[in-house]
Amino acid sequence: MPTRSVKSPSVDSEVTTMTTPEKAPSRTVRPTAGLGSAATSVSAPGEPVMDLSDVSVFYGDFEAVRGVSLPIRHNQITAMIGPSGCGKSTVLRSLNRMNDLVAGARVSGSITYHGQDIYAPNVDPIQVRRHIGMVFQKANPFPKSIYDNVAYGPRLNGVKRRAELDDIVEEALTGAALWDEVKDKMKTSGLALSGGQQQRLCIARAIAVKPEVILMDEPCSALDPIATSKVEELMFRLAEDYTIVIVTHNMQQAARVSHYTAFFTAEVDDAGVRHGRLVEFDDTEKIFTNPAEQRTEDYITGRFG
Repeated sequence: MPTRSVKSPSVDSEVTTMTTPEKAPSRTVRPTAGLGSAATSVSAPGEPVMDLSDVSVFYGDFEAVRGVSLPIRHNQITAMIGPSGCGKSTVLRSLNRMNDLVAGARVSGSITYHGQDIYAPNVDPIQVRRHIGMVFQKANPFPKSIYDNVAYGPRLNGVKRRAELDDIVEEALTGAALWDEVKDKMKTSGLALSGGQQQRLCIARAIAVKPEVILMDEPCSALDPIATSKVEELMFRLAEDYTIVIVTHNMQQAARVSHYTAFFTAEVDDAGVRHGRLVEFDDTEKIFTNPAEQRTEDYITGRFG
């Protein structure tokens, strides 16, 4: 399949989600305006929200990831695991076109959101990011108050009334399990919070604009065990309302929190060039107890990686 150059207008890479409609616990209704269609999309739990088909990602002439195909299922947590350099984060960033911000990046294959190709020429990447949010490896609160961090996205999206913003901020901080800890210091800088609190603040900032999908790139890698436990508990609660994709180097974390797991590795071709490849995708329990591929078993049992 021919590759497509990735081009987008300059955007603030830290603000990756904006408003989408409210979600119901069991079925989600999403307008896909701005994604190539004005039709309404409906997802039931476990149905694919996104599909990757034969996806390869290039940086210039270098093919970083080759031939990835897998579904991302509604209200489920999908974990991507594998050794360093296998392309996990590259694939994750392709799911909301964050790689557009990298010079020379291009994608081949198909990534769809409710059947719409997110890389189609008529699709605005900013609209993609309004539906598919990102939480980064390192907590990155803005140098603003806790309140203004959470209200930033809704304000960009046109919310002006203070009472409405107050409700959104409280709801988002409650959803991120942070409200009780910060409700009496909303004017305090987000940078004054602990590392774990900062990461939950970034999650609150993401869900304040009500995406459908949340991407998490090693969100606990810089956190201590207690803070990690809080973020993992939060993931379970968020999965009732959101679809989550997480990249993690911690296999125990993948086994604890995810419903599905994708194992990636790096393969060397005949020319001696390394490419990330998807080895196996399945239910997390099967991946960790009875994988179909020997390479998967070797990795999860610590024989390499």
